[in-house]
Amino acid sequence: MVPMTVSPLAVRVLARAEWEPLAAAHAERADALTAGRRLRASRGERHAIEDFLYEYYPAKPAQLRRWHPGPGIVLEGAPEHAGWRFYTDDAGAASVDIDAFLADRGTTVGWIEGLMSRTAERPASFGCFGLHEWAMVYRMDEDDRRHPLPLRLGAAGTDEVVENHPIRCSHFDAFRFFTPEARPLNELQPTRETTPAMEQPGCLHGNMDLYKWAFKLAPAVPSSLTLDAFELALDVRQVDMQASPYDVSSYGLDAIAIETPAGKREYVDRQREFAARGAVLRGRLLDAIGLIREAASTPAPA
Repeated sequence: MVPMTVSPLAVRVLARAEWEPLAAAHAERADALTAGRRLRASRGERHAIEDFLYEYYPAKPAQLRRWHPGPGIVLEGAPEHAGWRFYTDDAGAASVDIDAFLADRGTTVGWIEGLMSRTAERPASFGCFGLHEWAMVYRMDEDDRRHPLPLRLGAAGTDEVVENHPIRCSHFDAFRFFTPEARPLNELQPTRETTPAMEQPGCLHGNMDLYKWAFKLAPAVPSSLTLDAFELALDVRQVDMQASPYDVSSYGLDAIAIETPAGKREYVDRQREFAARGAVLRGRLLDAIGLIREAASTPAPA
């Protein structure tokens, strides 16, 4: 008789009366966070700031409202969960199939774990002043810009800011959108391959990406973590655009004029705030990955 491999993670069973209110509260929170997107979609409208989170990142509002408890939780009377990918169904009791999840996404889990760990070990840098957004429109024709918003300083004024400031962007997914004329101005030349070696915890886009990594780990991480990361991403995105060269006054927002000393101070203050929130979420992601490892029947390779 072949002995069974027992997971070292303690299993907790929740009756439907216990978990259903948790799932409902999560769906209500997700609906509140995505209300604007869903209303705009019904009207065929766009939002130059918030829609980025739904177009650049893969999650849809319906996916965000799905409640996942994470590994080690068995949900009694949960036919809804039993029909979702990476869930097992044992006589109506559903739980995340961690072994199946790791068989499919083990490489991704390891990559995210390495990125989170290495980023957390580095000191945060606060000297970029959000110039990545300016470099994305440097010497660009109006028709080619990503957002249908006017430039706050005009094209010439925007180019002057880029030319009179050192640019030190370490985030590849921002750098890859620099105009060809702006790329040589960046002190760093990040690539996809160098991301784990260059990501730093003060980067606005790096902290916004915590939402991406949490979503990629679903359903093996608690949905509360994903929504917390999404909420941070919403806040970061707003500041990212307030500090950009675009005029966001049509959305009722004030500019963070990073070309001025006061604007630089304001940007760094917000950057530090996001870095602190990101550090907490990064730690929670690493803890969640640790639970995934504990719940696996087969240990992770050394």
